[in-house]
Amino acid sequence: MLSQDRPAATNTVTGLEIAGRQLSREFHTKDGVNVALQPTDFTIAPGEFVSVVGPSGCGKSTLMLMVAGLLQPTSGQVLINGEPLAHALTDVGIVFQDDLLLDFRTARDNILLQGKVRGLSRDQQEARTDELMAQLGVDKAKNRYPNQLSGGMRQRVSIARALVHEPSVLLMDEPFGALDALTRTQMRVDLEALWLERPKSVLFITHSVEEAVGLSDRVIVMGPSPGRIVEEIVIDLPRPRPVQMGDEEAFAEYSGQIYDIFKQLGVLHD
Repeated sequence: MLSQDRPAATNTVTGLEIAGRQLSREFHTKDGVNVALQPTDFTIAPGEFVSVVGPSGCGKSTLMLMVAGLLQPTSGQVLINGEPLAHALTDVGIVFQDDLLLDFRTARDNILLQGKVRGLSRDQQEARTDELMAQLGVDKAKNRYPNQLSGGMRQRVSIARALVHEPSVLLMDEPFGALDALTRTQMRVDLEALWLERPKSVLFITHSVEEAVGLSDRVIVMGPSPGRIVEEIVIDLPRPRPVQMGDEEAFAEYSGQIYDIFKQLGVLHD
């Protein structure tokens, strides 16, 4: 797996600039108006890995769906390289907590479907598919169907599917949320290695403070509903980062800073 031979950070800047300007979203229900996200400003630089962490219902997934162009904002706009996003973002790979694999296609064919839908060269997609499956440790399972794979293996296939067409943007919504602790740790390490090898702009949604600090260049901290950004913290830690992040003093300080914010907001109590 990637963790056995992890690349150093590259100097190549890739990806797109993503920005939200006074971005908000309301949902109308029978009980009235639910404000999922208050007017919000943020920027993700090209090639930057940014995590959003916050309690349930604070608008994290809503924010990601608007960045993807899959949900229209109530007000404000998403800008991609300075231009308003007028339709669904196409230069993107998306990973959800549910892997959304097609049960009637093998692991390899699930990945290849991405290129087929996009009309890409099959030869090129096959080569990249095989490379990603090997890097993610699922190459021996390429002919298995999703119901023959563990949860971790299914999510690895899902990540390969999101990356096979070399998108400039990667959006991930709680991708490791359903996995056990050891698998989550290994997935964090492998995801960082993939990103270091071919950097792209990443928006990573998570409930895990440790996951956010372990992966990110910057962590956006959101407060409880109605959603809002309360803090942005630059994570100045060398890459690649160790498997056992808890042993790093700076890691503990960053994590503690975020936990303190949640205590001040009343999300956590001693």
